[in-house]
Amino acid sequence: MPVHAATTGATETYIVLYKTGASSKNAGSLIQGAGGQLVYNYSQIGVVIARSNRSDFAANVSSAAGVEGASATTRFATHLESDLAGGTDASTDTQPAAPAVGSDSLSGRQWDMVQIGVFDAHAINGGSPSVLVGDIDTGLDYTHPDLAANVDSANSVNCVTGVPVPGAAAAMDDNGHGTHTAGTIAAAVNGIGIVGVAPNVRIAGIKSGNADGFFFPESVVCGFMWAGTHGFNVTNNSYFADPWLFNCKNNAEQRAIWKAERRAISFAQRNGVLVVAAAGNQADDLAHPTQDATSPDDTTPVLRDVTNACAVIPVEVPGVVGVSADGNLMQKSFYSSFGVGSVQVVAPGGDSILQRTAAAPNGRVLSTWPASLEFVTCAPARRVIDVSGATYCYQQGTSMASPHVAGVAALIVSMGITSPGAVTARLTNTADPIACPADTSAYAFFPAVDGGAAQTCQGGQAYNSWYGHGQVNALSAVS
Repeated sequence: MPVHAATTGATETYIVLYKTGASSKNAGSLIQGAGGQLVYNYSQIGVVIARSNRSDFAANVSSAAGVEGASATTRFATHLESDLAGGTDASTDTQPAAPAVGSDSLSGRQWDMVQIGVFDAHAINGGSPSVLVGDIDTGLDYTHPDLAANVDSANSVNCVTGVPVPGAAAAMDDNGHGTHTAGTIAAAVNGIGIVGVAPNVRIAGIKSGNADGFFFPESVVCGFMWAGTHGFNVTNNSYFADPWLFNCKNNAEQRAIWKAERRAISFAQRNGVLVVAAAGNQADDLAHPTQDATSPDDTTPVLRDVTNACAVIPVEVPGVVGVSADGNLMQKSFYSSFGVGSVQVVAPGGDSILQRTAAAPNGRVLSTWPASLEFVTCAPARRVIDVSGATYCYQQGTSMASPHVAGVAALIVSMGITSPGAVTARLTNTADPIACPADTSAYAFFPAVDGGAAQTCQGGQAYNSWYGHGQVNALSAVS
């Protein structure tokens, strides 16, 4: 390979993408020869994680035979959807779904579960411990008394560096977001706190986000590769990938990262993993993007024009179940992004402005929160301490909607319907259709964050850009 003039500086992490069909088995020597160090080789998908302090590293490695490209990931953090204003299968025997009986101490505050028929569904199916759900997020608090019984430590992992470090302790949540989404999926029926959508299933934390809520590409790739090689049935994904909200495959700086993440997601799907993802909190029409005012979100955003050649990852990757958010009035949440082809179903994510009700007085969704972070990352007005001493927090966002769907998917898998396509079909076929509103003027105060377009809904009652096929229905899904 040609040698380029080089300078040395801070060490950066790189995604090295091999051409389709090319082997990465000799990546170690290639990376070393280009002036870098091999971090991890995901040979199944031709993606290599490397580190180097040489300015010519990407150019050197990209010129090698079989390599399609290389990109530094330092500026390419992914970010979770924040609230607005080596493991082994712990259960080798197939266990049938069992009812989940009872009401926990804070269940009266779970308007979201009532709205999608979760408590009624539990009389039939509370999930099976044979089913494994991965929460690709900021980790989860495996010591939380509402989660501890269902946490699969052996299949939990810390992927933040791009190298999988197994174990629930390694995947401990230092942000709070992951514990919240995990509780919505699988909080246990134990008399305290809340009840998750699928309280009998196992849940593993796949920690791909750091304490600041950023998800770098190497951690996203690691998370999906872990899920695809460890027998996961479902993953929840409440974040968007890259600091580039819209990832443009024709942009040379983004291409290697864009393709690497898609390959990892496709690998997980081929290995039986249903991928559920949040649509985002930008009020953007993902099917008709015009501008990106959000990216790069880990430095200083720069306004740029975008087209349909650009996509939001993971929600717009083929086969992913995209989820928009609604509130307690079953109307789209003011912030929720949407789009024909991008959204399959809608689920409760909360709405603190347009949809405060007697059942949802602050409009938000209540779920589990790490006790160690209760005074750090959960505002006092949203904090709830159960009589048991466990901590809970109210949040809103499509991040809160997506885990409801992941939980219902887990109930469906517990019925013996295991292929991602079949699970998706049951999710959409049993959803309750919601028509586009005749008047969308209530949303005028919150135009699209990217481009400033007014929020409009396209499509009929059976399928439309705001609600997809409708609001997910847990009872119908298991009946």
